[in-house]
Amino acid sequence: MSEHPSHSEQLPRLNRAAGQIEGIKRMIGEGQYCVDILTQLRAVRSALKTIELSVLETHMKSCLTDRCCTGEKQRDDQITEIMTLLKKYE
Repeated sequence: MSEHPSHSEQLPRLNRAAGQIEGIKRMIGEGQYCVDILTQLRAVRSALKTIELSVLETHMKSCLTDRCCTGEKQRDDQITEIMTLLKKYE
């Protein structure tokens, strides 16, 4: 099996999300309006979902492509792996 792909291009996005979380912590500490906090939480959740989908896409394009289709059992195992990931993180 080949090396795992790099996801370093996701680091700036993760840093932004971490900054958003720090901002939310500040908002809570300052007692800001609940709806404003919820709006920021939704934004972080959306950012993390974008990162998650990008990592999953890379996984399917590289890791699965490298291992896929060498046999029916292996293909079925890969499909099961993807389905498990999707169910786990939904």
